[in-house]
Amino acid sequence: MRRLRIDGSEQVIGARAFDVLAYLDAHSGRVVTKAELLEHVWADLNVEESNLTVQIATLRKLIGARAIATVPGVGYQLTLAATSPADPEKALPLPDKPSLAVLPFANLTGDAGKDYLVDGIVSDLIGTLSRIPTVFVIGANTSFTFKGRSVDLAEVGRQLGVRYILEGGIQVAGDRLRINTQLVDAAAGHTIWSQRFDGALDEIFALQDQVSAQIAAVIEPNLILAEQRHASSKPTTDLMAYDLCQQAAMLAHRVAYMESFTKAKALLERAIALDPDYAQAKALMCRLYLVAYGARFISIDEARTALPLAEEILESSPADPLVLTYAGHLIGYVGGQSVRAAGLLRQALGFHPNSSFVLISSGYVHTYAEELDIAADHFRRAIRLDPLAPNTGHAYVGLGLALLMAGQVDAAISTLEQALTQVPEMGTLHQFLTVAYWSAGRKEEAARHCSILMQKVPDLTISGLLNDMPQRLPSFRVLVEAALRGLGVPE
Repeated sequence: MRRLRIDGSEQVIGARAFDVLAYLDAHSGRVVTKAELLEHVWADLNVEESNLTVQIATLRKLIGARAIATVPGVGYQLTLAATSPADPEKALPLPDKPSLAVLPFANLTGDAGKDYLVDGIVSDLIGTLSRIPTVFVIGANTSFTFKGRSVDLAEVGRQLGVRYILEGGIQVAGDRLRINTQLVDAAAGHTIWSQRFDGALDEIFALQDQVSAQIAAVIEPNLILAEQRHASSKPTTDLMAYDLCQQAAMLAHRVAYMESFTKAKALLERAIALDPDYAQAKALMCRLYLVAYGARFISIDEARTALPLAEEILESSPADPLVLTYAGHLIGYVGGQSVRAAGLLRQALGFHPNSSFVLISSGYVHTYAEELDIAADHFRRAIRLDPLAPNTGHAYVGLGLALLMAGQVDAAISTLEQALTQVPEMGTLHQFLTVAYWSAGRKEEAARHCSILMQKVPDLTISGLLNDMPQRLPSFRVLVEAALRGLGVPE
């Protein structure tokens, strides 16, 4: 046994825990990998990683939960000298069901160019877990804001309002894949479960299913795994097509530049050429056209060229939540079928109730169907599920729109201004701000956003915008027409 002096009093500590702390202290300026700690503290002994996590948990109880930070899937760093904020942010309340955040897994392949593959595997895992109705899962975009950061798991749990954290790492050797996982109770800081999954690269989807099934069983013993509705079935048999789709996904969810649209489109076209039955790639293509039109990088006529693709995948994959979401949203947005789109999104939510992407699309199509309370609720739920996501701005735009349509102009302006800090490239955001500011009598600000909108759409006319706009609520259309005419937009 060893002795440790903490705040003037001596504490007895086990030899292994002391050696772990001593090694972390000697290398406090960097992250120490788990493998390195095992090698130096246990020397030639062959021990499981769980031995290390037990010692880390012991140390945190003695010197404080924030004294040792976890870098997900990599290792630990001593942060004892760090001071906590004087006025920490209020923790989000825990949901009334098991709640989980999956942090980015460490890329242990030795090839930084494989980051997108590792991230894609984790994104798919999050998607699979979020389809379980009885589990609250933080969205992938928010989870990935922690990538590469030294984090305090208790603080992550507080910040995101979740009870459990899943971390891990992925290794690739030849055609073999290894996924290391660890489920942690965020508040207590102890490991609940850890497991290693091995298989061939072409078994990647089966491995993901094994991971999600075991996690579900651990955090919710009474879960009936059939509730997943088999939504995690293999999306393609062509790994190159899968690889291309993962690369495109990072660009398609938020089209910040025209170059993003062009590159993602080329990647998806290659994926579909390799596997003409790849429904997820085709659904992502619908999403790409949808977001590019919303940003006004492409015209509505160009966006409508994707409608036949949407109809094709709805016919061939009618129970796929991704197809229902992106094809349904496109049909409602540029196809003018608002009632049908709302029905498709209701089906998608039945399959995937905890997806921020489904909720955001559902919110928008319910503005088309004039169901504003439902729309606002879905946007707020999406923000709660994925609060730090780069594309959460889309949810704030939609929420601002729903408030504006409901006549809550001041609340709409506040929400749309928040969206402006996140998705300034979104053309429809400037359209809604134009209308909101004009309705509030803030004509200079309305004129500024109208000018930005007309730079994006040089041939903008009042009749053309009203004809293309999916929102048909008469009172809202009167506001739009009044604002545009008052600002001198051509008839």
